[in-house]
Amino acid sequence: MARITVEDCQERVDNRFLLVQMAIKRVHQFREGYEPLVDSKNKEVVTALREIAAGKVLATGIDMKIGYEQDDAE
Repeated sequence: MARITVEDCQERVDNRFLLVQMAIKRVHQFREGYEPLVDSKNKEVVTALREIAAGKVLATGIDMKIGYEQDDAE
């Protein structure tokens, strides 16, 4: 089984913050019932990274909110 690394994913997504957000969103989608786009018997996080590295998941439509409203930050 080939190993997946962050460097493999950064060939598709050069921003590490965005990469993490994409992986988190994809894991949440798996937990909501979405099917993986690649064959993988790994944990959800590794499967999400495999999808990103394969170019199956794009960064469009990622909600970049971190969990607080702007008024709360003041």
